[in-house]
Amino acid sequence: MTAKKSATPHDAVFKTFLTHAHTARDFLALHLPDWLLRICDLSTLHLTSGSFIEEDLRAYYSDILYSLQTVGKKGYVYVIIEHQSSPDRLMAFRLMRYAVAVMQRHLDAGHRHLPLVIPLLFYHGKQRPWPFSMRWTALFSEPELAARLYGGPFPLVDVTVIADSEIARHRSMVALTLLQKHIRQRDLTELFEQLMTLMLQDSVSRKQRLALINYMIQAGEAPQAKSFIEQLARRVPQQKEELMTIAEQLKQMGREQGLSEGRHEGLAKGRNEGLAEGRNKGQREATLAIARNMLARGIDLTLVQEVTGLSAADLQQIRH
Repeated sequence: MTAKKSATPHDAVFKTFLTHAHTARDFLALHLPDWLLRICDLSTLHLTSGSFIEEDLRAYYSDILYSLQTVGKKGYVYVIIEHQSSPDRLMAFRLMRYAVAVMQRHLDAGHRHLPLVIPLLFYHGKQRPWPFSMRWTALFSEPELAARLYGGPFPLVDVTVIADSEIARHRSMVALTLLQKHIRQRDLTELFEQLMTLMLQDSVSRKQRLALINYMIQAGEAPQAKSFIEQLARRVPQQKEELMTIAEQLKQMGREQGLSEGRHEGLAKGRNEGLAEGRNKGQREATLAIARNMLARGIDLTLVQEVTGLSAADLQQIRH
């Protein structure tokens, strides 16, 4: 009887051997660098599924994936063993993608910390030796910059610790940065004049101005937002109608209504939960009312969506 020929004989025989834990244990003991071998408890080696699903739902696979524990600690380590019978210039990047997918699956399982994932390539192609770098940052056009970026902390913009005097030098980002830094303050009155001046600058477009106002409504204190909008309307007569429409809706459907509804609807679930629910409902209804009036005045649908943050489905429902 003739044995059936495999379409991928190299992969088939490799997997037949390396999917056995005792063989994999010998393989890793031979080929892992000493500094990694010292932290791996090979007696805990456990074969794991090596298939992953990306966001666009295309499945991709690593050849073999093992999980194990670290020596003397309750840490997690995974080892990806990838087999290649022909060179692949992007192999280091492929291994990096597999490693990140393993990390994500580990987090999805409920773990708090990222696991150490060790990618390891087994190559036996006709071309010798392996012709490409196994450092994935070498695949960038500027490898040194890539290694510096991905080997260190990522850039962080923490506006909570940036002084207002420093924010004032942030050019076209000043209004947004200043407002987002202080939006949780109960009293924004002291910032009104500064925000007013910033919003009237040429660097802030009409669309951005309306977006900032809507942000104040949704995330700040509604009564303060109403006062600010009325003052702004007096200084920007060409947008007075739009701005006063928003202010009028705030007057009718502000946060006080949300608090009232929260007290009424939240009795069954507890006072705190009810108040929170009422605030959310009141804010949403205020936003819907603002959007309804903007549409009624012929304001562009795309602009209304960007300013209010409502979905296309929400706006479609309003129009009907």
